[in-house]
Amino acid sequence: MPNMMNPPLFPLGRVVATPPAMAFMVEHDIDPTDLLLRHQYGDWGTVDSQDARANDWSVKNEARILSQYGEGDSRLWVITEADRSSTCILLPEDY
Repeated sequence: MPNMMNPPLFPLGRVVATPPAMAFMVEHDIDPTDLLLRHQYGDWGTVDSQDARANDWSVKNEARILSQYGEGDSRLWVITEADRSSTCILLPEDY
């Protein structure tokens, strides 16, 4: 769980999720709030080191941020748009 003593790195904007992602979270007992907090506080999940560095850059330069939680067929993406107007939880195949 992120250190919430510090402020979040960026606003999430309007939060939405695709229907398949919602079903996946229910099926696997995943709390979307946990994913959103991890994402908002800079825990990018299972992205590779290059994507993690890109996310760190994106936080400072107002670009799109993508976190991934899980591996293989059991993963979710959390994407915050560059303008911070919205954040979406989705399965990779929903993209």
